[in-house]
Amino acid sequence: MSAETSVRWVSRPAKLGGELAVPGDKSISHRSLILNAMAHGSARITGLSNGEDVMSTLDCLRRMGAEITQGSIPGEYTIVGRGPVLQEPLDILDAGNSGTSMRLLSGLLAAQPFLSVLTGDASLRSRPMRRIVEPLQQMGAQVLGRQNGSLAPLVIQGGSLRGIDYDLPVASPR
Repeated sequence: MSAETSVRWVSRPAKLGGELAVPGDKSISHRSLILNAMAHGSARITGLSNGEDVMSTLDCLRRMGAEITQGSIPGEYTIVGRGPVLQEPLDILDAGNSGTSMRLLSGLLAAQPFLSVLTGDASLRSRPMRRIVEPLQQMGAQVLGRQNGSLAPLVIQGGSLRGIDYDLPVASPR
């Protein structure tokens, strides 16, 4: 420290005690919900993000038959998975404003043996979807959307998929 710099203590230093709850990671939360919904049996997740994006994924999975119940503490959920084949939703699936939900659920739905419609709010419906739709179509999924598959809502007829080699034309920030 130079002679011109001085330290002024506002309060005396003291030990700090207690607990800190860090919010759950959004990306991991989406994936843990989806993977556990596709598993056989029951799983308990703690630390799940309670953000709107994650709740959109949770709601869509419930509409496909996954039993998801909130636990007694924030971020705690129990999921009873249906195995790799989910239940055909009776209504349109709504990803809200979640691009992550749209991307991950599109891939999940492409492998399911049923027809589904996946949409979102006005903002999500204006975002480009070709980078999601094109590889799924190349894998054998039937995916339709507005403006030749460029915009949601997406109509997805899932089924058996085949592996492909795919080079992303533009790197994704995700």
